[in-house]
Amino acid sequence: MITRSVTIEDIDNLYLMWNDHINASALYRRALREEMEVRGVDPDELRDLLERAREQGYTLEEIAEDTNRFDDLQSLVEEQQTQPPAGDATDD
Repeated sequence: MITRSVTIEDIDNLYLMWNDHINASALYRRALREEMEVRGVDPDELRDLLERAREQGYTLEEIAEDTNRFDDLQSLVEEQQTQPPAGDATDD
C-alpha cells in the first residue's frame, strides 16, 4: 500500500489528538468512497479494472498517465483484451 500525505487544518489535528482512537485513514477512504458514489463509480468495479490492467502489465503510474477517469481505464483494459498477443498475427 502506498501512503500519501494529506494536509489537514489545525482544528482537524486537534480533534484527532483528542480522539486518538479515530482511524484517520479510514475517514479518508470513506470520504473518497462517497466521492466515487457521487460520480457513479463502483469501488469494486474500479478495483477489478485496476487489477486487470496490472495483470496486463501496466504499472499504477502508467495507468495514471494513460487515463483520468473510470471510462478511460475501462477502455484501456478492453482495448488490451481485444488485441491479439504478439506473434499471433498472420501474414497472408
